[in-house]
Amino acid sequence: METTFETKQERAVLVGLNADCFRRDQIATDETLEELEALLETAGGFCTGKVLQNRHAPDSHSFIGEGKALEVKMLVEVTESTMVVFDNELSPGNIRALEEILGVTVLDRSALILDIFAQRAKTREGRLQVELAQYQYLLPRLSGMGKSLSRQGGGIGTRGPGETKLETDRRHIRERISRLQHELDQVRQVRAVQRERRMKNSVPVVAIVGYTNAGKSTLLNHLTDAGIPANNRLFDTLDTTSRQLTVSDNLDVILTDTVGFIAKLPHHLVDAFHATLEELEFADLLLHVIDASDENRQEHIEVVDKLIAKLAKPGTPVLQCYNKADLVDRTDIPIGEDVVAISAATGMGMDKLLAAIEKALGHSRHHIVVTLPYSMGGMVDTLHSNAQVMRVDYTGEGIVVETVVDPILYGRLRDYITKEC
Repeated sequence: METTFETKQERAVLVGLNADCFRRDQIATDETLEELEALLETAGGFCTGKVLQNRHAPDSHSFIGEGKALEVKMLVEVTESTMVVFDNELSPGNIRALEEILGVTVLDRSALILDIFAQRAKTREGRLQVELAQYQYLLPRLSGMGKSLSRQGGGIGTRGPGETKLETDRRHIRERISRLQHELDQVRQVRAVQRERRMKNSVPVVAIVGYTNAGKSTLLNHLTDAGIPANNRLFDTLDTTSRQLTVSDNLDVILTDTVGFIAKLPHHLVDAFHATLEELEFADLLLHVIDASDENRQEHIEVVDKLIAKLAKPGTPVLQCYNKADLVDRTDIPIGEDVVAISAATGMGMDKLLAAIEKALGHSRHHIVVTLPYSMGGMVDTLHSNAQVMRVDYTGEGIVVETVVDPILYGRLRDYITKEC
């Protein structure tokens, strides 16, 4: 007789605390609870109710206060929920106390996001980074996560490093963190070699950044035929993808997609994904993709801008791409030199986007053919190191080089140009 098993969908009550003493990025609001619901659905769960508590300060024991915790417990029982997810970050003591009061598993926003990342990571690099972030999150919380760690069955919050006895094996976790960091250092070394090769070939790097689900992967697919699955859900694409893009006859770039940002992004993820996010540090241009139809777009723009300021090198130009512009009135989109209205789904505004990329990177690059005397053979090495070289032919008339150069090299080679492409 064949036995079948069905995965039971987690039913969760969502809880948030808005405390007077919290920073703006710590508070919970109706909007952040809506986003938490979307995260829960992305993880495979179902929201059975929401509770938003206002206090001057969090309760040191139960976080939201004993009375409010008992109200949540009643809601859990009435809705037959299997867990409670908090929009705020909880301490180990808070988790332990709340699980004792509520009688179900308690997760915070960071744990939920880590669970989604564990589902999304497909490449070896992505899995390494997620596992490192999970262990860094779990290590200081071992004493407070009784129910979460004792559960079996692969529900939300149990994916990842669950087979180890985390409560008693701190040494194992620290050793595993050390090994993961070593493996990711090797990943960074490989990226550094690839980056050095790109810089040697003088190919600019354009990094796509933006709030999760803003349409970054759709844009990359439209411009380069990357073939990345692009669905309407949070953190649908986790692993970084790079493709070459011909912007114009005079300019090729490497277009790199990055992991989506989100409010209250766990710092463990930012740290663990440093090997991926450091691409922002070396990018020549950032394309900030913004969902023009997003009701909370200004808040989301601020979240991304803060992370850009933290991760990118100072002075890196940023081009704001208001995606899904076909869904809103044009007057709803700001007008500016570094602003482009596009629709990655329909292709609207792509010509303007490419023109803006070329302008931002310095459209004075020149695609030329030069014929150099053999006495200037050293210039060929200079071009290989500082320009983009298409071909080199050694002829009876001299060394013929087809190349794309910057204004400085263009000036040095002006007398030897035989053709401008």
